[in-house]
Amino acid sequence: MKASEIHALKDDELKVKLSELKQELFNLRFSHATGQLNNPMQMSKCKKDIARIKTVMRERELKAKA
Repeated sequence: MKASEIHALKDDELKVKLSELKQELFNLRFSHATGQLNNPMQMSKCKKDIARIKTVMRERELKAKA
């Protein structure tokens, strides 16, 4: 996901997307451990998307406090 796509989402949509990505990362790690993962870069992409979402959520949290 691009940062602009993440910024366009609402807070509740971000939480849902975050939980989906965490589940996807778990599945990717499981596939990697069993040797069935074809593209290891998927894990990296998923981690970066999680980080982007967490960053946007934190920015909005700090903005709400100010």
